[in-house]
Amino acid sequence: MRSLKYFYGVLTILGIALPYMAFIPWIGENGFNLTMLLSEARQNRISEFAWLDVLISAVVLIGFIIYEGKRIGVKHMWLPIIGTLTAGVSFGLPLFLLLREIHMDKMKNK
Repeated sequence: MRSLKYFYGVLTILGIALPYMAFIPWIGENGFNLTMLLSEARQNRISEFAWLDVLISAVVLIGFIIYEGKRIGVKHMWLPIIGTLTAGVSFGLPLFLLLREIHMDKMKNK
């Protein structure tokens, strides 16, 4: 299952790189203007739909990380939680799955 770790690793990198490729230029143009960010996020119904979907997904993911991480004993669970809060679900989920695979491999080899 070595390829699964590589798969999650690549998705972790893409999950932080791609969203920030859009966000960093916006910050460069507008600064960290939270009011403008929220205004643009709610610009139309489809934007609002997407943001609410991501928000609910982040809450579910953090719950899953805490529950599953404690259940099987994954170390450094705080990393994907912080990653989810700072970069998003596209980073936090593959990072947690990568950490989980690494943990499962260690448990299998004991």
